[in-house]
Amino acid sequence: MWHVYICNRNGTLYTGMTTDVPHRMSQHKAILLYSEFEDKHAAAQREREIKGWTRAKKQALIELKGPR
Repeated sequence: MWHVYICNRNGTLYTGMTTDVPHRMSQHKAILLYSEFEDKHAAAQREREIKGWTRAKKQALIELKGPR
């Protein structure tokens, strides 16, 4: 299972994908704000989609759904 996530890394919203969220947050030294899970292909598409969003749109998604 692949996770698409948004984390806070030193005040920057970073979007990525991984199969191991806790390990990835440790690598980033970041706080998980949002995640969703997909198959690998769908996760890659969703990651690209979210990366194209404005900070405000990412924050709205975080506020709406929060960490899962």
